[in-house]
Amino acid sequence: MTDLLVRGGTVVTAGGSRLADVAVLGGRIEAVEPGIGERIVGSAREVVDAAGLLVLPGVVDAHTHTRTPSDAEPDRFFHDSVAAAFGGTTTFLVFNTPSTGTSAAAARSLRAGLAEWRDLTAGDAAVDHAVSLVVTGQMDDPVAELPAVVDAGVPTAKAFMVYDFRLDDRRLFEAMRTMGRSGGMLEVHCEDPVLIDTAVAEALQRANTQPRYHAVTRSREAEAVATHRAMEFARAADAPVHVVHLSSAAALAEVRRAKATGVRASAETCPHYLALTQDRYDLPDAEAVRYVISPPLRAKADQDAMWSGLADGGLDLVATDHVPDRLDREKAEAARGVPFDRISNGAPGIETLLSIVYSEGVAGGRLTLERIVDLLSTTPARRFGLGSKGAIEPGKDADLVLFDPAARRALTAADLHHTSDYTPFEGFELVGAVRSVFVRGRTIIRDGVFVGQRGFGRFVERRLTS
Repeated sequence: MTDLLVRGGTVVTAGGSRLADVAVLGGRIEAVEPGIGERIVGSAREVVDAAGLLVLPGVVDAHTHTRTPSDAEPDRFFHDSVAAAFGGTTTFLVFNTPSTGTSAAAARSLRAGLAEWRDLTAGDAAVDHAVSLVVTGQMDDPVAELPAVVDAGVPTAKAFMVYDFRLDDRRLFEAMRTMGRSGGMLEVHCEDPVLIDTAVAEALQRANTQPRYHAVTRSREAEAVATHRAMEFARAADAPVHVVHLSSAAALAEVRRAKATGVRASAETCPHYLALTQDRYDLPDAEAVRYVISPPLRAKADQDAMWSGLADGGLDLVATDHVPDRLDREKAEAARGVPFDRISNGAPGIETLLSIVYSEGVAGGRLTLERIVDLLSTTPARRFGLGSKGAIEPGKDADLVLFDPAARRALTAADLHHTSDYTPFEGFELVGAVRSVFVRGRTIIRDGVFVGQRGFGRFVERRLTS
């Protein structure tokens, strides 16, 4: 008896597309073949007609900052997991970044942070999820804890080269080497603190405090210099490294150079770098504050370089860097005249990843369907140790997205489900739309309506294989 049969859609994998039926049993894909629906339709518990639709593997968003539940906002994590589902994301990874609700104990210890995060999010999500821990310079001895964290099913961790909780170069190198020797991978936020801190101090001294100066003070050079150092540390450590939210042609050139000489590097960019440019900082302050993101939005030439990197493999995946800030709260500082260096960084995106990349990439003629499946599902699943995710093939989790390539819609914040009160892509005319979503064979979104269940999403322990 087959649990679910998806009939008549165009099944898309990183290797190709074909008309086929997908049979699901026990939450896993049982078979992917043309015409099997005719043989087993009578024995399937649920049959879904996918004629005219694309059948995609569920998106894996490897970079989010979803907030844990709190007394003031007990539903925040759950609602962002629902938003992920509406966007076709069936698995997301979360960073437990300092200053986003962690306790004093969690701020000093990786293992305490992991235990706290798992306790706070247990039984809360609508889709599957995992965590990547943040390694900070304020912890007691985070490098010593890394092997135990990897053994606990969390083989990726993130270090910052900027901010007051950054790791200095010596500890960054030690963390990278320890993660590599333990079967893990360090992710690095690459911006140079000397260049940025100097530029910020000079801007404030000149009373240049508006949001636009956030971008002015975080230069391409600061990103490229830091990316170069991270690549050389990975080479010396003989360890894998992943560069998060890469935004500039100069930084991409450093990753390309490292890959060509044998460094086990990967890099991601984000939808906002693909769809928006630095002219957004010329808007009035109340609008420009929406785009206070680090690294900032760049020039059109950098945007073009990101698309080229996605097409030719210089970049490996797209992730959102989702931060569910609100204009009426975290981003409200600009209206009160608070200097740009004290405005919360980040923007929401957990619900719009697939829509933006498909519309701007496939419909825009920049990427093939197969390539976006690789960038959004197959490669992030492989790179981040999610062996049962990322592809439509027998034995994998039945995480499926039915996507209508002919749909047309205008993107507005009012239509989204995340816990922020805006989207940086307001008014975008999109091609394509998610219709239905399945996680491990269970229907989560049916014809644009949430039918899932709080707590159905599982915490996924991970192991890296390459």
